[in-house]
Amino acid sequence: MRRRLLAVATVFLTGLVAFPPPAAADIAQSGIVSANPVDWTPHVLDGTVWALAVVGDTVIVGGAFTKVADSSRHTTVARKNIFAFDLDDGSIRSFAPEVDGAIYSLAPGADGTVYAGGAFKTVNGAGQRGITRLWLGSGNRDTSFRAKVNWGDVRVLATRGDRLYAGGTFTAINGTDRVALARLDAETGAVDKGFDAQLSGPGLSRVRVEHLDVTADGRKLVAVGAFLKADGYTRVQIAQFDVGGSSAELNRWYTRAYEPQCMKGFDTYLRQVKFAPDGSYFVVAATGRASSAQKLCDSAARFEANRIGEQRPTWVQRTGGDSLYAVAITGPAVYLGGHQRWFDNPYGTDGNGPGPGAVSRPGIGAVSPTTGRALSWNPTRARGVGVRAFLTVPRGLLVGSDTDELGKEYHGRLGMFPLS
Repeated sequence: MRRRLLAVATVFLTGLVAFPPPAAADIAQSGIVSANPVDWTPHVLDGTVWALAVVGDTVIVGGAFTKVADSSRHTTVARKNIFAFDLDDGSIRSFAPEVDGAIYSLAPGADGTVYAGGAFKTVNGAGQRGITRLWLGSGNRDTSFRAKVNWGDVRVLATRGDRLYAGGTFTAINGTDRVALARLDAETGAVDKGFDAQLSGPGLSRVRVEHLDVTADGRKLVAVGAFLKADGYTRVQIAQFDVGGSSAELNRWYTRAYEPQCMKGFDTYLRQVKFAPDGSYFVVAATGRASSAQKLCDSAARFEANRIGEQRPTWVQRTGGDSLYAVAITGPAVYLGGHQRWFDNPYGTDGNGPGPGAVSRPGIGAVSPTTGRALSWNPTRARGVGVRAFLTVPRGLLVGSDTDELGKEYHGRLGMFPLS
């Protein structure tokens, strides 16, 4: 307890910081964010931002990078793969843990901590592969959290209460067999024996969970990735679980919509999935090189979450051949990011220009939660490979990517659109 009190009271570069309970799910917002990003966020000067999390008034940024500058670009500091800044004014925190590999995922923790997952093997010189818990005040590793994966990486993390969900390419955590998906005790990192998804992929070179999300009430989990079965049942690339109780199990929701193959070589073409704030539906973002308007390659698709049996998408937003990697849902809008050029483009094909009715939405855009059609919001960004992370906060939408132009302004791989 003494260590926790000291951690919470630690002084940052910008002063004392209090830590309320963590928020993890996308949050409902009253309107659509402005197309003009704020001017005070810091800049990541190289590499890619893969992950974002917020704890209190601190934003944590993870990825594969080495240098960060303040908003004015007058001061540059070394930050390898992870750093933090003040959500109020963009001031860069002193938080600077050392990890020897990329950070792919972040999740808020209690008492001024953050969980980080990725391709690293050591944290501040100590062996802890793939997953760690860090004190924001000092950057130190929480040594009471002992989880580590056997090999591979952790690509996604989510916290709900005293539970931590992890997905990636691992096959065991702490010596306990868990293929690509696990639930852990958020305090100790111990594997929860009540949840084993039993993901498998006969014929696949490697089973992996690319992304997952959990409803805000902690009752449902949806996972996407390279797998063909869950708990012995056919679940191609996507599965939903009931996780509200002490035990967890695959539920009767399923879809065959992602069974058709996209471009050869994609063991999964699903890249991200997010629940709506009320948990009633989720949206899946996909790549895959579209070859037919009948497939869900290079699309975003909405599915209703609270039904049973075979499901078809409520709507599909098609880019016409460009990848989507990230999604955020706020109520008034579904935000989508990737390296797309167009929305509303079911008849366009990559290399042949837009089809009838297509609208320009370079790199980022928003669609109606009801219809899936493009909204007028069109800030634009330098496309690059694409947006990799969205984070909804009460005052707006944070964006992490691999390029340095957002909303027609310079923003090095990081920016925030405020609520209008």
